[in-house]
Amino acid sequence: MFDMDGVLADVESSWVHVHKRFGVNNDHSLYAYLRGEITDLEFIRRDIQLWKDKDPQVSAAKIMKILDEVPMMPGAGETIHELRNRGFKTAIVSAGIDLLADLVLQKLPFDAHLANGFETDDRGMLTGKGILNVKLMDKGEAVRRVAEKLGATKEDTVSIGNSSYDVSMFNESSLGIAFCPEDDIVRQKADAVVDKKDLTGILEFI
Repeated sequence: MFDMDGVLADVESSWVHVHKRFGVNNDHSLYAYLRGEITDLEFIRRDIQLWKDKDPQVSAAKIMKILDEVPMMPGAGETIHELRNRGFKTAIVSAGIDLLADLVLQKLPFDAHLANGFETDDRGMLTGKGILNVKLMDKGEAVRRVAEKLGATKEDTVSIGNSSYDVSMFNESSLGIAFCPEDDIVRQKADAVVDKKDLTGILEFI
C-alpha cells in the first residue's frame, strides 16, 4: 500500500500544490480539521471553494493540467515494476486528489487505488462538493478495505508512507516503511526508514 503525495509523487500535498497555483492558502481549514471542528468532507469542500472563489468556472480539466506538473518520485517506476515481478499486488491509498492518482496510473500499473476528489457537472465544472474515500486521520480503514478487495490479510500487507497521517496505515500492515519521513512520529512508528529520495530504497526491506 503506497501513500501518494510525497511517496509516489514528488509533491508535499496534491491539494496544496493546486492551492499554490490559485494563490490561496488552506491553513485555517487545516487547523480547524486538526482540532476536530470540521469533518473530512467539509475540509475538502472548503478547499474546493478556495479555487471556485478565484475561478467560479474551474473545471476538472484545469485541475488535471495543474496536477500534470507534479513529477513522479525518483525510483517509483523501477520499484513498482520490481514488486510486481516479485508477485506483489500494489495499491495507492491517499487522502490526496484522485486526479493525480489517475495520472500516476497512466504511468504505472496498480491493482487498486483509493483517493479523494470532487464532483463535477455535465460540463466538467466543479460543483463545490467533495468526494471522500480516504479519511486523513484514519487511512488504516482504507488500507483494510483495499486489502480485503485484493484478498490480502494484515500479515500480507506492507505500507509505505511519509507523515504522521500514515501511521494508521502501518497499524494495518505487517511492515510499515517511512519514506523520506516528514516528522519524527512516522519515523518512530515505522519498522524501517528510507531517508534517500529514491523509492527503490524500500525494496531491500520487502
